[in-house]
Amino acid sequence: MNKQRALAHIEKIAWIKPIEGADNIELVGVLGWQCIAKKGEFQVNDLCVYIEIDSKVPEKEEFEFLRKKDFKIKTMKLNKFKDEYGNSIVSQGIAMPISNFGNLSVVDNFYEGGDVTSQLGVTYSDPEDQKRKTTNPYTKYDNMKRRHKKVFSNKFVKRLMRYAWFRKLMFAIFGKKSDKPLQFPSWIQKTDEERIENLPQYLEDYDTVWEMTEKVDGTSTTFAMEKTKERIFDKPKYELIVCSRNVRQHTPEQKSFFDVNVYWEIAMKYNIQHALQRIIELYDCDKVILQGETYGENIQKNPYKKQGIDFAAFNLITIKNGKCDKRTWVNMNTICSMFHIPCVPYLGIFQFTKEIDMHKFKEMADGQSKLNNVKREGIVYRNRNNPYISFKNVSNQYLLKQK
Repeated sequence: MNKQRALAHIEKIAWIKPIEGADNIELVGVLGWQCIAKKGEFQVNDLCVYIEIDSKVPEKEEFEFLRKKDFKIKTMKLNKFKDEYGNSIVSQGIAMPISNFGNLSVVDNFYEGGDVTSQLGVTYSDPEDQKRKTTNPYTKYDNMKRRHKKVFSNKFVKRLMRYAWFRKLMFAIFGKKSDKPLQFPSWIQKTDEERIENLPQYLEDYDTVWEMTEKVDGTSTTFAMEKTKERIFDKPKYELIVCSRNVRQHTPEQKSFFDVNVYWEIAMKYNIQHALQRIIELYDCDKVILQGETYGENIQKNPYKKQGIDFAAFNLITIKNGKCDKRTWVNMNTICSMFHIPCVPYLGIFQFTKEIDMHKFKEMADGQSKLNNVKREGIVYRNRNNPYISFKNVSNQYLLKQK
């Protein structure tokens, strides 16, 4: 339920197109992605290793051709060549033959759609993303070091802390149970929308009505509350849970990727504890989850040019007797407005038609943000009848500008 995003996976070559004026390269389609490949390298329906944008590959022989790009894979624009629409060709990700990877075919995930991110050692290209979107195994040691600054500022100790055996020894001496980070609750689904390029089948779904909201570029933030009853007086007890994308933030002092704990800052700014407790009482539920993006100063290079930080909610889920009720944007906004909690900007409803192909749909992601006079990151689409079904359409203009 809470698995990490697949950055490298096994897929089929869906189509191949020539590039006018190019002698050695051609375009290949993988799912809904368009990539550049050597001419004749693939046939339609061949299996390949597809590595997504925003990735970084290890410095190995099979990736040597990416050395000039620091082994990073980004959205790439080829101004020299034009596509069938007269626009400069955009390539996203790389498709590589299975034969480039030796015995890859024997790994457990070797099948169409199989995730081979860890087998190939692929990580996020942006160090910020890598730190924010993966779990930090050293959190308990960081907490311990903050309490014993004098001990751990010693040069000899700092040098030895590079070794696992020494870290374990020091934790046995100086560590506390409270230093260990609380687990991310299993009943909370982590946020990470799938891109439309990985779900091209939706382009042929002409019946579904989708709610559109602006995709906000920030750091994923989750607030939740669980109501439990004390044994003696049967009195309800409410526990506030604050999380980043992957890590539960136990206290405002807990070290996070940012200089200050922005997740707790937002919790206090909007009195989230009061809001979630009132929602539980009003809707007679056992648990409530509020998820959104924290954005602004010192977050993702602050694309909205904002002073300070702010929050935009995109998910509100109430849970009673194990049954989840994920609210539509309209319903979520009505509830959040009661507590002056802002939501992501609403952009209307949408349905696919036969005239909309992937190229036209990608162009729809471009536009101005409603948060400021800057380009928006993209659009998130949610099934109006089933908000659990959703995907994102990230603007290529935005990706190229960020690059």
